[in-house]
Amino acid sequence: MDNTTWVANDTGQSDFILLGIFGQSKHPTLLWVVIFVLLLTALSGNTILIFLIYSDAHLHTPMYFFISQLSLMDMMYISVTVPKMLMDQVIGVNNISAPKCGMQMFLYVTLGGSECFLLAAMAYDRYVAICYPFHYPILMNHKVCILLAFGCWFLGSLDGFMLTSVTMTLAFCKSQEIHHFFCEVPAVMKLSCSDTSLYETLIYLCCVLMLLIPLTVISSSYFFILLTIYRMNSAKGRKKALTTCTSHMTVVILFYGAGIYNYMLPSSYHTPEKDMMASVFYTILTPVLNPLIYSLRNKDVTGAVKKMLNVGTVLQEAIK
Repeated sequence: MDNTTWVANDTGQSDFILLGIFGQSKHPTLLWVVIFVLLLTALSGNTILIFLIYSDAHLHTPMYFFISQLSLMDMMYISVTVPKMLMDQVIGVNNISAPKCGMQMFLYVTLGGSECFLLAAMAYDRYVAICYPFHYPILMNHKVCILLAFGCWFLGSLDGFMLTSVTMTLAFCKSQEIHHFFCEVPAVMKLSCSDTSLYETLIYLCCVLMLLIPLTVISSSYFFILLTIYRMNSAKGRKKALTTCTSHMTVVILFYGAGIYNYMLPSSYHTPEKDMMASVFYTILTPVLNPLIYSLRNKDVTGAVKKMLNVGTVLQEAIK
C-alpha cells in the first residue's frame, strides 16, 4: 500500500495541511517579503561564495573546499522548504501530498545531518592546520577531503532515510494539519494515532548520535586549538587563528543551538510556535548568515571579491 493510500484511509484525505507561520503573523505580507528577501540573499550569497572558491586559485585549500560544501548544503537546505512556503501563501493553497511530504522530510533531514558532520570535518581540518601545520598537506590532502565530504553526505542520507521511513510509515488518523511550515519530523509524528513512544526514543537516540558525536569532535578540536593558540609566540598568527576559529564557532552555535532545541529537549519545552521559530533559525537564517560570516570576516575571500570586481571593471573599460 503506497503512502497516498494509507493517508487517505486513515485521515479521509490524501494530503497534509501545512498551517505555516503566516497565520501566526499580524502582518503576513510584510513577513512574506522579508522571507523572500532572505531567500534571495541566501541563494545569491552562497552562489557567489562557491563561485569565488572554485575560480580563485588562492582559495583551493581544504578549508575553502569544506566551506563550498557548506554553501552547497545551505542552498539546497533553504530551497527544500522556503520556496513552497512562499508559493503556498501566494496561491492560497497550503496542502502537501504524503509522497511530497516524505520527500521534503528526507531531503531536509539528509541535508541537516550532512551539515552536522561537515561542521565536525571543518573543525578537524582547523585542528590539523593549527596544531600540526607541517603535517597538514599530508593529513588533509585532496583525497582525504573528498572522502570526508562523501562521508558527511552519506551519513546524512542514512539519517534521512531512517527518520523518514520511521515517520512516514506511521498510521495518521488524528488530523492532517501539520503545525509547521514544512514536514518537520516531530510535527508530523504528533498526527499519528499509533503508540509512537518507541519511535520517539529511536529518533531521540538517532539525533543524539547525529548531534552529540559531531559536537564532541568539534569541542575536542577547538579545545586543542585554543591550547595551541595560547602557546603561540606570534601575535599575528594568534589573531589569524582566532579569527578563523571564531567564524567556525559562530556557525556551530547557530546551527546546533536550534537543532538541539528541536530534537533533544523534552516535549514540555516545546510549543508549535517555538518549534517553528527554532526551525526558521536553522532553515532560513543560518543559510543567510553563513556566507556573510565566512566572507566579511575572511581576508582571503574579501580579497577574491576585490579581484573579481577589478577584473569586471577592466573588462567594462575594454568593451568601451
